[in-house]
Amino acid sequence: MQQGFNTSSLEVKDSLSRRHPMMLTGIALAVSAALAGQVNAAEETKLDTLVIDGSELASDANPYSEVGAPYKAKKMSDAKYTRDIAETPKTMTVLTKDSIEESGKTDLESILSAQPGITLGTGEGGNSFGDRYIIRGYEARSDVYTDGLREPGLISRETFALEQVEISKGPSSTFGGRGTTGGAVNSVTKKPSYDEDFSIVSGTLGTDNKQRYTLDTNKAINDEVAVRFNALYSEADIPDRVEDAVQHEGFLLSGVYEPNADVTINADYYYFRADDKQDVGYSMSNSTGVVRKSQYVGQKGLDFDKSEADIATIKINAYLADNLRVENKLRYGETKNDYIISAVQGASSFTAFNGWQENEYVGNQTNFIWDTNLFGKRNTIVTGVEYANEKTRTQDGRNATGAYFVTGLPITVDPLNADNNVWQGTVTRNNEAKNKLKLKTLSVYFMDTVTLSDDWEVHGGIRYDHFDYDADAILRDENNDRTLQNVKFNDGLWNGHFGAVFSPWEHGNVYATWSTSSNINGGEADSLSGCGYGGICGDANRTNYDKAEPEQTTNIELGTKWNLMDHKLLLTAAAFQITKDKVIEGGADSYSSAGSLNSGKNRVQGVEFGLSGNLTDKLSGQAGLALMKSKTLKSFEAENVGKPKANFADQSFNAQIKYQFTPKFAFGAVATYSSEIIGGQPDEGTDSDHKVRAPSYTVYDAFATYQVNKKLDIQANIQNLADKEYYTAIYRRGNFVYLGEGRSASVTAKYKF
Repeated sequence: MQQGFNTSSLEVKDSLSRRHPMMLTGIALAVSAALAGQVNAAEETKLDTLVIDGSELASDANPYSEVGAPYKAKKMSDAKYTRDIAETPKTMTVLTKDSIEESGKTDLESILSAQPGITLGTGEGGNSFGDRYIIRGYEARSDVYTDGLREPGLISRETFALEQVEISKGPSSTFGGRGTTGGAVNSVTKKPSYDEDFSIVSGTLGTDNKQRYTLDTNKAINDEVAVRFNALYSEADIPDRVEDAVQHEGFLLSGVYEPNADVTINADYYYFRADDKQDVGYSMSNSTGVVRKSQYVGQKGLDFDKSEADIATIKINAYLADNLRVENKLRYGETKNDYIISAVQGASSFTAFNGWQENEYVGNQTNFIWDTNLFGKRNTIVTGVEYANEKTRTQDGRNATGAYFVTGLPITVDPLNADNNVWQGTVTRNNEAKNKLKLKTLSVYFMDTVTLSDDWEVHGGIRYDHFDYDADAILRDENNDRTLQNVKFNDGLWNGHFGAVFSPWEHGNVYATWSTSSNINGGEADSLSGCGYGGICGDANRTNYDKAEPEQTTNIELGTKWNLMDHKLLLTAAAFQITKDKVIEGGADSYSSAGSLNSGKNRVQGVEFGLSGNLTDKLSGQAGLALMKSKTLKSFEAENVGKPKANFADQSFNAQIKYQFTPKFAFGAVATYSSEIIGGQPDEGTDSDHKVRAPSYTVYDAFATYQVNKKLDIQANIQNLADKEYYTAIYRRGNFVYLGEGRSASVTAKYKF
């Protein structure tokens, strides 16, 4: 077992609002001064026993990947994972910077939707709430993190400033808190380097009016201070569907300060703006499953989907002794999402869904990492406390009223000729929130990894989350009238994990693990008044909104991991079973407040295989295969029992392979497969007769890279090589289906100076 003790890579992602910079700066300086005072009294750190990351970056290389194997990640960025990926008893898919860039995919949604075991979910009239993922059959739209802290809001997420994307599979509440039923997604940002001053400029031109420009520049001011700046501007159409569909701009400004060998302070500020239009896909009959194909892609002059993010983070990493360090992360973030998205429903009618969401988030996490010998055994202990204060305001509606007051409706829709769908009218934003949520959480946790012998290592942990939930939401009362009601409750969530790794072989191991997660009533803040969407649910009489118990999920996993090819190739295999109990069911009407509290139970069983790294000196790749089955075990509706889960693919596969033909020229391909998915209500079984379904599909991409000289690289990509028409998701029990993007091509030039 390697002593992988993550040291000073201070991932700082605090969302500093323009309104609160002095407050956060003062807090950060106070914490920094206190830690620095403790550290100065500590002994000198013996760096030869540690693996340093962050300040030891070599140029723009990924500090978490295996040297010489750019498709293979060696370790997770989160300090709670104290061992390398190959030695951690858990299924983890990690996408490195090289695999992301060479795939040609530039947003988190398209990257994750291609991964095995992950499907997309739908919002109203399109992905109007930002990226939404379903991991191993379970909702994960709120289980998105950046640099180990929960990411506020549901927005479109870009990749221009990412080092890698980490997907942990299975319930993970010990690591991430509430939710994380099927897993969690953590994006890792690029950090400043002291080793080299560099600037990398890239430009992409492609079909469908695509143009994309990025800048990555790093500067070491002196031996103690370095800064890095990543910037983006991008615009494009959706192939053959939507004009001016993407317009993104943003930047990540980050800095690092190391006043001495024991203290590192990182800070960054993330700014992002998106002005998009959504492809609403095709209309689908919710009784027959017949897809009505059309050119309709929204109402010209009316549809839009805008999102904003302002997020600042400060992270302090300090050594208190040779084998004891502390890290503190502080984040403040504000995100916004506004949309009007119209979709054809039926033969020619349409509905203009509208809404807005505003999120404010303050989070602070403190971890103590102690690597020591206790009772003659090596123990790597992580203990900490985390505080989160989340505030959400939402408004939504349809057609002329709700989040926006729209004139000029209704209009006649021509599904066969997109040019005929031109709206003329006015739009006025309704700034009064329909729903408001304040959610405060205080968490404490303790984890330990114990090396029992050369062959045995055990991992265990426990976490307690205490939350205060306070929501004002429009809910149905006992008379079925929609009224503003206050729902207030508090509770505590206990969760844990335990695993063992047996490594009698030089390059491989087998492991077993058990883990749990918990979620609360109304936990999805974007849909507080929609019981069927993860919002607040009452009982059948539309009462007792504050009486539901937390949902409970348990995972059992058996697996094996093998480091081959001189540790340049990782092979993994795992069998797992996830059982979710005390499910809060939403009832037949998604918009109703009536449900059934803690009456459901379901299960997902499966196996997952993965490889990442170098197969030969010239052939490298990353691949995964998930084979799963789902089943409803209990439900308030007897007919649901025995049915599989909705929006769930039994089989999914992804492989990205690259062949280094010459030292300068390489080419590769990506294959993505998904079996059919069936529509239906989340956690309540699928469509009763399985008529509402999306067929299986296989999509191929291709890419090639050429190094002109030491400073200039050129990359070509073709997405959806065969121009396959396929569907990625179904809106609940029908009404419409999402379309995957058609064929597109692009060329990227990257120059380093």
